[in-house]
Amino acid sequence: MRDLGAGAVALLVVAAVAGPAPAAFAAANLETASWAITPEDAACHTDLEMVSRSGAVAPVALTADGEHVALRFAKPGVAARAFLPIRVDGRPFSNLVQRTGEEGVALMNLSDQTLAAMRHGKTLQVAWLAEEAVSASLAGAGQGIADLKTCGAQVAGQHRAREAELDAQRVRAQAEARAKAVADEQLATARAQTAAAEAERQRVAAETRRADAQADELVAEAAQQRAMAQAEQQRAYADQERQRQLAAQRRYADGDGGPPPPPEYYRPYYSPR
Repeated sequence: MRDLGAGAVALLVVAAVAGPAPAAFAAANLETASWAITPEDAACHTDLEMVSRSGAVAPVALTADGEHVALRFAKPGVAARAFLPIRVDGRPFSNLVQRTGEEGVALMNLSDQTLAAMRHGKTLQVAWLAEEAVSASLAGAGQGIADLKTCGAQVAGQHRAREAELDAQRVRAQAEARAKAVADEQLATARAQTAAAEAERQRVAAETRRADAQADELVAEAAQQRAMAQAEQQRAYADQERQRQLAAQRRYADGDGGPPPPPEYYRPYYSPR
């Protein structure tokens, strides 16, 4: 037997033939189906082999996802959509077949009427699945289909809960990412504002230092100018004093005055008597 679907819940071999198989063929080739239910990711499946008169085997699967029970089979060149019959104890039941994404694999969604017939039937028959008509026993199908649907409902429920938790985690992660992005943006803005304020503070401090330096330079220049002015004034005074002394000496030499005045550095002090 072969598992034909990742999400399949049950594998069942369906044989649809134009009419009921002879009793001798059914007794010789059909064995009691093994309703071993296997849970998958989002469904459950059970496998069954459908057998032809020549002994060729056509594996199929019954799958259940909590809402639908489908017959999954592989057939080269299967149509994208078709309405095909299967037979239960010779009675035809037609159901919609749709091709899956997997090459050559299709699903027949079984109606409630078809499932009811299978639960109470003995033989499942399909004429179009292989080159020969194939059949399988439905012994134990009543309990097997019920277990399959129960398993499918439970697994699908767990799968939905996991998906819901994953969705919630994704929503939380997206919210956290958005909050982090906002926080990062706010932090970047605050840092930029801090950097701008620091740059402005440094600019003002530099301008203050330049202004202080200019002021100091002006003060030094003014002091230098005052010193130069004082020096010039002293030179002018010295020149005047020399001119005065020269004039006095000339008068003395000409006999117009008394003794020559003493040098500038000699200034006797006369105390009153």
